[in-house]
Amino acid sequence: MLDSFQLCIVIPCYNEEKRLNIARYSSFLKTNKHVLICFVNDGSNDNTLQVLKKIKSNFQNNVAAISMVKNSGKAETVRSGFKHCIANYNFQKIAYLDADLATTLEECVEISEHVNSEIVLAFGSRISKIDTIIDRKKTRHYIGRVIATLISNQLKLNIYDTQCGCKIFNRDLSKEVFSEKFISKWLFDVEIFHRIIKLYNEEQMSVIAREIPLKSWIDYDESKVKMTYFFKLWLDLYQIRKTYRPLKNNVT
Repeated sequence: MLDSFQLCIVIPCYNEEKRLNIARYSSFLKTNKHVLICFVNDGSNDNTLQVLKKIKSNFQNNVAAISMVKNSGKAETVRSGFKHCIANYNFQKIAYLDADLATTLEECVEISEHVNSEIVLAFGSRISKIDTIIDRKKTRHYIGRVIATLISNQLKLNIYDTQCGCKIFNRDLSKEVFSEKFISKWLFDVEIFHRIIKLYNEEQMSVIAREIPLKSWIDYDESKVKMTYFFKLWLDLYQIRKTYRPLKNNVT
């Protein structure tokens, strides 16, 4: 019989030895027995795996730690975590979250409460307001807004922040969305939306999805996505557009 949880949270980890906050994870795990955290080591070449094993040894019942054979990128690491959870646990909802906890585990749980039989996707959005704490480096913020606008236009959806690393799915949707490999290692969030649109169509997205402004998002350290990727990003976006929204041939 499979262990049951209300929520599974997949945490992709690549060389996170110095960024994993064991105290924060431990505090959360002690008081949230209904949540499973599934760490996925993406072929790290530091002591990340040893740190994950230490966390798991203290929380055998609600921590899973798996490891990729080699470094495969965030997209495949997250997908592997989802597939592991789908195969090994009963759960109602499943999320992914960045290892540095820029979005807190507690807020991820809060956002997950929006997911139900009708709302199959809820995701965080880094919208800076008077009553929120959104701490982002200005350069990344401005570049991010340009990219976000282009992505929103490609999807033909009014989404403010497709790239926030906090997304929660119900079990059925997760099985559909993560069944096949993604094209891009880093822009797989865009592919997720394309796949959901294919399942539900654009008109239904406002019914089955919720974009939730985060209360807090702290840019603790350098992003694993280097600024040089900005130049390759356009090729990734083009390939995604070509795959998911192929241009229709004119019929005369």
